[in-house]
Amino acid sequence: MTPAYILRHMRLEDIPQVVSIDELSFPNPWSPRTYQFEIANRDTSQMVVLELPSSSAGRPDGLRGIVQRLMGNAQTPGTIVGYGGCWLIAGEAHISTIAVHPRHRGQGLGEVLLTSMLQRGIHLGGEYSVLEVRASNLTAQALYEKYEYRVVGRRRGYYHDNGEDALLMEVRPLDRAYQERLRAHIERLKERVLFIDHFTRQDKT
Repeated sequence: MTPAYILRHMRLEDIPQVVSIDELSFPNPWSPRTYQFEIANRDTSQMVVLELPSSSAGRPDGLRGIVQRLMGNAQTPGTIVGYGGCWLIAGEAHISTIAVHPRHRGQGLGEVLLTSMLQRGIHLGGEYSVLEVRASNLTAQALYEKYEYRVVGRRRGYYHDNGEDALLMEVRPLDRAYQERLRAHIERLKERVLFIDHFTRQDKT
């Protein structure tokens, strides 16, 4: 059976798994303390994880176990397969970070995370969205272009590990017309990836 992922707000207990993915994904990973700050800074920071619920011992079996997992009521922690972060400041939804564990890439999970942060940003009043991406990261750029981000600038030597430039990408406005197109993308995405959304319109818990 295709697994149902859980999309939800990042919690403090997620930090060890998130940091592990960060270290596998980026030369200059964030520290655990940075994640603690971002999780606590709920006025401007929206941190999300994509969790694969555990099916190991300690979880109820059968229909009751499935319902508990989908409702987020099961007690055994699952596996974090990806995460993201978005800052909401003065109408700007700034995608601060996004990563998927190497073992789970190529399955549309990064797209789930990106669309969730776009939806969350719109829900909280975001009028446009920006992000930085490595000039060499053509795969990420293709995903962002799919969601109508366009290059609006270049930040020379932005990445300290190798001095690589960052492309500044932006999509605006996040108006009703864009939201309709976004919803159409998400409906097609749901045909490929089964996930339960406890993030985009939920309280910060």
